[in-house]
Amino acid sequence: MASNSQYSNNNNRVVIALGDPAGIGAEVTLKALASAQLPSKMQPLLVGCRENLEIIYSQLQSQGINDLANPMDLEVENLPLNEKATQGHPNAKTGSASFRWLTHATHLVMQKQARALVTAPISKHFWHQAGHIYPGQTERLAEITGTSHPSMLFTAISPKNGWRLNTILATTHIPLKDVPQTLTPTLIKCKLDTLLTFCKRFKDHPKLCVAGLNPHAGEEGKIGKEEIKWLSPLLHEWQTNHPEIQLNGPIPPDTCWLSAAKAWHEAPKIQSPDGILALYHDQGLIPMKLIAFDEAVNTTLGLPFIRTSPDHGTAFDIAGKGLAAPNSMIAALKASWELTEKER
Repeated sequence: MASNSQYSNNNNRVVIALGDPAGIGAEVTLKALASAQLPSKMQPLLVGCRENLEIIYSQLQSQGINDLANPMDLEVENLPLNEKATQGHPNAKTGSASFRWLTHATHLVMQKQARALVTAPISKHFWHQAGHIYPGQTERLAEITGTSHPSMLFTAISPKNGWRLNTILATTHIPLKDVPQTLTPTLIKCKLDTLLTFCKRFKDHPKLCVAGLNPHAGEEGKIGKEEIKWLSPLLHEWQTNHPEIQLNGPIPPDTCWLSAAKAWHEAPKIQSPDGILALYHDQGLIPMKLIAFDEAVNTTLGLPFIRTSPDHGTAFDIAGKGLAAPNSMIAALKASWELTEKER
C-alpha cells in the first residue's frame, strides 16, 4: 500500500471505492475511466484489490472488450482480498471487502487526499452476512463522518437536451410502514432547504415540487389525512418564507414526475420542476430510474465532502459477462468533478 504522502496536494484526485468484488463495480470503473467524457485533469485513485482488478481487466479483454483503462496505468490503494473473488458469486468475504474498501476510501477523502468520493455498488445483504449491519453506504458514511442527517439526492442530465432532473428523498432505507411516523415537519423543511441549496448551484430561482404521501395526495382527507393535517400547511409556511421560489405540492405521486419526464425526453417548459422532494425511497427511485436509469447519479449531501455513486446495484447476474454499461459510473465521476468544481 502506498503511503499517504504520495497522495498529497490532490486537487484533481477522485477516490473510487470499487464496491463488491463479485459485482460489476470494477468492470464499470475500468470502462468509465477509458471514456473521453471525463475531465482531462481528473486523477482517479482506486481503492480495492489490485490483483482482482487485473483479473477482471484480463477477463474483459479476453471477451473482446478493449475500451478499458489499464490497471497498470492507474493509482490503486491496494487492500488485497483474503481469497479470490468469483464474479457473480458474492459471499460474506466479498461483502467484508467492499465494507473495508469504502471505509478506507472515506478516510482518504477526509484526510484531504482527494476532492471527492465515488462509490461502486455494494450488497447490503452480504454486508450483513459479514456482520456490518447498515441499511446502506449512506449510513456508513454518516457514521464515519459524524453526519447526523445526510440526504440522498439523485441527479441526472438529459443527453437529449442537457436539462437537469433532481430528486431528493425525505426518507431512505426504512420499511414502508415506518414512513408516516418518520416524516415530520422538521424533516420536510430540512430536505426542502437542502434541495433548494443544491438546485441553486444551477439556477437562481429553481422550481420545486413535493409529492404527496397518499394516493391522490390524500384526496382532501378521503385517502389519508397527512396532507391536510400538516403537510400542506407546512409547505404553505415554507413558501411564505421563500417568496422567490415557486413551490408546488403536495402533488399526487402518480403525476408528480410527468412534467419532468416530458422535459427529459422533449424540452423543458416553464412549468418543468428543477427539484422534486419524494417522501419515501421507492416513490422517488421508481420514476428516476424509469426516466434516467443510465444517467442518474446518487449524490449524498450533508457530508464534509461530495460523494456520488451510480444509480444501479451490483448486478451479480451479469457480473463477469462483460455486459455492464458504464454510463451511470461515467455520470457519477463527472458529477463528482462538477459539484466540487463549483466549490473551488
